[in-house]
Amino acid sequence: MIKAILTGITAYISTSIDYLIILMVIFGSTKSNQKWLVYVGDILGTSVLVITSLIMAFVLGFVPEDWMLGLLGLIPIIMGIKLLLFGESDDDDVVENGMKKRSSVVLNVALITIATCGADNIGIYVPIFVQSKFSSLIVILITFFFMLTLFCYIGYLLVRIPKVADILEKWGRYITSIVYIGIGVFILIESGTFTHIF
Repeated sequence: MIKAILTGITAYISTSIDYLIILMVIFGSTKSNQKWLVYVGDILGTSVLVITSLIMAFVLGFVPEDWMLGLLGLIPIIMGIKLLLFGESDDDDVVENGMKKRSSVVLNVALITIATCGADNIGIYVPIFVQSKFSSLIVILITFFFMLTLFCYIGYLLVRIPKVADILEKWGRYITSIVYIGIGVFILIESGTFTHIF
């Protein structure tokens, strides 16, 4: 159970550390009486990504050999290397323009979450979900919910501390890259892919 919790925490942090900056932009451009709607929108958007990942993991679960599924660990490794070498596009303009165009805060935040986090989250979640037993998967999903709540609250608080945003802006890419690569290597080892190939 502790392993599943740690997996959930690591996976969520690795895919969401850059998203903290986006959350700050969203909270900064939302009226004070609508801040709670950001949380609801984040839950909705993340739920779409998690359900998509679960469906993909279920389909991939029919692959007969565990070591073959372990090859999915290459996805986060490639994502980590790409992020390390090339960085990622700045989503602040997308967020600010999106907040101006749509009146529904919940739908707006959900769409921003899906658009800015979609590929990363699915790329990390699917390999983890494929390797997890049902009981571990439930623990991971509950951990995701608590981490989402925590990150949303931290994003709300960080709006008041601009220096923290600068640190995340500067170092978030490197932290995320290292964690992505670590998750990928862990999946390759855990599934026996390294042992099978070498």
